[in-house]
Amino acid sequence: MYSLDTLPWNNRFSRLSKTFYAEVKPTTLKNAHWVSFNANAAQLINLNPTELNNPDFLDFCSGAAIPTACQPLAMLYSGHQFGHYVSQLGDGRAIMLGETQGWELQLKGSGETPFSRSADGRAVLRSTIREYLCSEAMHHLGIPTTRALAMVNSEEEVCRERIETGAMLLRMAPSHIRFGSFEIFFHRRQLDALHQLAEFVKEHYYPEVLDQDKPNLALLKTIIQRTAKLMAQWQLVGFAHGVMNTDNMSILGLTLDYGPFGFLDRYDPHFICNHSDHAGRYAFDQQPAIGLWNLNCLAHAMLPLLSADPDSAVEYAKSALQTYQTTYETAWLDGCREKLGLYQYDTDTDIDADDTALMKTLLKILHKNQVDYTRFFRALSGLKTADISNDTAIRDLFLERNDFDRWATQYRGRLAHETLNDTQRQTRMNQVNPKYILRNYMAETAIQQAEQGDYTEVERLLKLLQQPYDEQTNNEHYAAEPPQWAQEISVSCSS
Repeated sequence: MYSLDTLPWNNRFSRLSKTFYAEVKPTTLKNAHWVSFNANAAQLINLNPTELNNPDFLDFCSGAAIPTACQPLAMLYSGHQFGHYVSQLGDGRAIMLGETQGWELQLKGSGETPFSRSADGRAVLRSTIREYLCSEAMHHLGIPTTRALAMVNSEEEVCRERIETGAMLLRMAPSHIRFGSFEIFFHRRQLDALHQLAEFVKEHYYPEVLDQDKPNLALLKTIIQRTAKLMAQWQLVGFAHGVMNTDNMSILGLTLDYGPFGFLDRYDPHFICNHSDHAGRYAFDQQPAIGLWNLNCLAHAMLPLLSADPDSAVEYAKSALQTYQTTYETAWLDGCREKLGLYQYDTDTDIDADDTALMKTLLKILHKNQVDYTRFFRALSGLKTADISNDTAIRDLFLERNDFDRWATQYRGRLAHETLNDTQRQTRMNQVNPKYILRNYMAETAIQQAEQGDYTEVERLLKLLQQPYDEQTNNEHYAAEPPQWAQEISVSCSS
């Protein structure tokens, strides 16, 4: 295993021209100290967990001392924010320290960069805790995401809605390139840079497209497919991102930039997790459509890469974008069947339509009856196919129990075509329906304690969320109905 001193740095992105980034060093925090270290993420780069006791590693994670082999930089990009194009954005509070073993290490909250747009470049403790916990929760739910290696707090005062302490997150990803990374060079008509970026992405992240007849078209199609599948995964687990701007969309199909996110408590398709989103552009049920809208922006930016003939380029882009809906619907239906414990089906029959209708009917009655999304699916695994008297615990989740009874009759009829027995089905359903998610009230509790200097709840939740499908006897209370005050939590882009 490596120590900080022996980590092998590669720094591929920094070998691009400075058109793509600005060289900048982190600004250290005042009296930084540890909040949490993620040993699971450390394994990705073979970092010895004993480095937690190394003072140099604390300096590294707080921007005070960066190894000479690193080449710190802030990436340049633009993007569509709430539907409006912003001509220059870039890493305003994040600095990529370097790349090791295929993972970029980025320090978030590391001070001003040339792209800070008059902001201070800092992150506060509450936003850092939320991203640290949620990115790890998403990974262990099987959803592509950035990772979080470590988090530090400090005595530095940062002004937001109130005075808070500055914190830093050491974030990891194979790449932090976004849709907006392509957009900026298209809109600036810097076509050489656009081509250079595409070649970099293909060589390092999508080498399988290099042998295709039209590599750039294959690249676009692959990004579309990854994004469509990601959107399906978000919907299936009940995750709302909250700020799906194109500068927050990863070209690798990762969940990127955790801000005002929220997991559904009571099922509400119109759930808006960002109190700044007054029009509901990024509401939960809008996410699949916004995913496609954002991909349209990416495809538009990639037109010069698809063909020298503008009309042909447009036709290629349209054909690629047409694959989105089918990819999304297939991934969503496959995921629904897993959640419902349905494994016997034939796509040549009408059962696709029947299973889609079964799920959509269920979602309607979950909404009508204000049923907790995660708790329902976990409870559903315990349903007995031949014993309706066993349904009491599930029925009691509904305001109108007859709604569930009618749906359960259809569901049992569908289960009659399955070959697994109840125990086998329950085991498989519990492998895809989590018992534990990061509810906003849980994050808020950890934040409140951390602001008083107590980080034990952060550690407790980290361990809990690393095993979201397991029965954890000592943590049953985290799977209970959220407290009433949870409905009053409000988060924004600064959260």
